[in-house]
Parts: sequence; C-alpha cells; structure tokens
Amino acid sequence: MLHRVLICLSLFVSLAIADGPDSNWPRFRGPNGTGVSADMHVPTKWSNDTLAWSIELPVSGHSSPIIWGEKILLTGTTGSDESVRRHVICVDRPTHKVLWNKSVAEGAGEKLHQMNSWATPSCVTDGELVVAFFGDGGLHCFDMDGNEKWSRDLGRFPGAWGVGASPVILGDMVIQNCDAMGDSYLLAVDKNTGKNIWKTPRRATPRGGWSTPILIETKDRQELVLNGEFGVQGYDPKTGKDLWYCKSFNGRGTPTPVWGHGMLFVVNGKPGDVYSVKPGGSGDVTASRMVWHSGRNGGRDLPSPVLVSDCLVVISMNGIATGYKATSGAELWKTRLGGNYSASPVVANGLVYATAEDGTINVIKPGGEFALVSKNRIDAPASESFRSSAAISSGQLFFRSNTHLYCVGEGSR
Repeated sequence: MLHRVLICLSLFVSLAIADGPDSNWPRFRGPNGTGVSADMHVPTKWSNDTLAWSIELPVSGHSSPIIWGEKILLTGTTGSDESVRRHVICVDRPTHKVLWNKSVAEGAGEKLHQMNSWATPSCVTDGELVVAFFGDGGLHCFDMDGNEKWSRDLGRFPGAWGVGASPVILGDMVIQNCDAMGDSYLLAVDKNTGKNIWKTPRRATPRGGWSTPILIETKDRQELVLNGEFGVQGYDPKTGKDLWYCKSFNGRGTPTPVWGHGMLFVVNGKPGDVYSVKPGGSGDVTASRMVWHSGRNGGRDLPSPVLVSDCLVVISMNGIATGYKATSGAELWKTRLGGNYSASPVVANGLVYATAEDGTINVIKPGGEFALVSKNRIDAPASESFRSSAAISSGQLFFRSNTHLYCVGEGSR
C-alpha cells in the first residue's frame, strides 16, 4: 500500500515540474509529451551562417535530442545488419563534445521499414537517470555520468517495421509501450531496479506499435493515454488497469495524441478522420465520448499533432498542413508546405516549428488563418535525413539528422 501511495505522490510531483517554465526537454516531445515549450525567446529565422554549432555524431539513428541542463542525450547505432551495436551517448552542450558513449547491445539487426532505424525511440531522463529503449536491443538505464544501473531484455519485437515508441518516466516508474505483432503489452518497471511493477496486455496488432504514452489530469483522476493500431486507450498509471477505449477510423496509430480544452486530439496514422475524445469514461467510449471527428484525405500522417490555443495543427507526411478548430473540428485552413515530413512539429511562443526531411524548417503562426512566419534551411548533404523531432531549451533549437546534431540560437544560458 505504501508503495502505491509513493508512486501516486511522485506522479503529482512530476506533473507539477513538467508544467513549470522549465528549460529542460526531458523526453520525446518535451516536458508534457505534447511538443510545447514555455520558452519565449526561441529564434524564428536563421541560416547555416548563423548556426550556433553543429557536430557529426559517432552514431546514426532517428531518435530525438533530449536535454537536461548542459547534457544532450541521444541514441544511435554503429555496425551493419549482421552486427548492430546500440549506443546511448551524452553530448556536452557548452563544448559540443561527446561526454560518454555507451554500447548497450550487439547482435543482428531486426527487420526495419526503409524509413526507420535501429535507434528511433528517444531517451527519457529525470535528471538522475537516463532510460533508452531499442526493441530487440532491450531497455537500459544509466545515471547521468553514463554508469549502467540496470538492463532488461524484453524479448523479440517481430515484424518488418521496427520500433519507435519512446519510454517515459512517471515518478518512480518507467513506462514502455511494447506493442508488436502478436504479443503486445504496456509495461511499467521500477526506475531504480528495472523490475516489473505492472504489465497490461494490449490488443494484438498486425504490424507493431510506435506511439508514446502521455499522462493527463482529468477532473477526477490521472490517465495514461496511448494511441494504437485500432484506437486510443486510457489506463490507470498506478496499476495499469484498462480504463477506456475509443475506436479509430483507420490504422497504424503512430502519432502521439495531444491534450487540451478537456479533450484528447487523436490522429490515426493512415488516412482517416482526426478526432477528439473526452477522457474519464469506462469501457468502449467510441459512441459516448467522441466529441467530434473531421475527415482527412491528405495522405499518411506520421507526425504527431500540436495544439496552439484553439487551433489543432496536423501535418501529413507529404507536407499538407491543416488547421482545425479544436472545440468543433471545423477545418480552418489547409496549405502545402512542400517536402516530406516524418518529424513531429514543436511549439514555442505560440509558433509551430515543422521540420521537413531535407532540413527545411517552416515557422507557422496558427490561428483562424494560415500565416508563414519564415522558412529556414539547414543546408546538409542529401545523405542526411531529418526524421527526428526538434528539442527546445533555453532559447535554442536542436535538430538531429541521421548523422549530425545542429544547434540554432544564441541561447539564454
């Protein structure tokens, strides 16, 4: 009983910290997992001549940069198909040097989609520990100096797609989405020992799972929300109990939902309706708690949506950006940005930063009408692909290609 109480208290503390104007970017999509930064001093225009710095990384991969203080944390791999080495690395922000580089698993690389990598899930940190997930390569924990704390082999993740779901830390728990072809489950382990706290089965999926859970606070309770192949689902974060389920309009369920106005906003992945769900229900809530749904016919959706005030922004893989009125689902505007998009956009000072695979970053002012603030470009060779989501910290933007890390802005440190 005491253990459960401590977990509950820790969850409330973690939420309070995440809601503050923190300069850290501790997990995939930032403090709350919604891509939004409280930073008010992020640059909106730059060029290669005005980059703060850039470095070639000793590893390759698509995981997004994670930042705590002066440390930037990334995953990556070296080697080839028959002998893949998974790594967790730490880059020193002031000097741009690699502080430590830890190899955590070696073996034949599992099958991947051509757009995926063996190091796509992002790290998560609480300033004390760093946790990284590599699917077949396991779940691993280090302290901030790179000393290994524990390591877990979670078995195989079969399929031809690879993994993409990032771990999250909630109080004293690490939560990991372990969707795979067949045996799919959501797992909570003790962050200090790696031992199981709870394990909840999920609906079997024909492909796998790539979405990362977020924690939300409703009027009556906390809910851990996770998108999936067939719909979005709410869980009790303390016990893993399945609370509710809302069926989607199409498959994949890759994008992470966003939360605001008392509603969750969910994008399928494959072409189909974007929809909103009021959490707090029980059982199948498809008919009872879906607030609205609006058709999407602009192609596949890999990037997660972002919410800015009353405008929900969704960007398709082929670069069509659409703004929806969050409270009703009405389409406000639609425009073609140009290029292809895998990375989820991020938000700072009410502006949306959308990164294309070729290193073009569109800065958008969303609202009742579309407004392009600026279009910037990191002039990288064609061999570099920008499929990682940007990180925001202390007046700076961090963009990761498959081989390099770039920093934009003078910063406020």
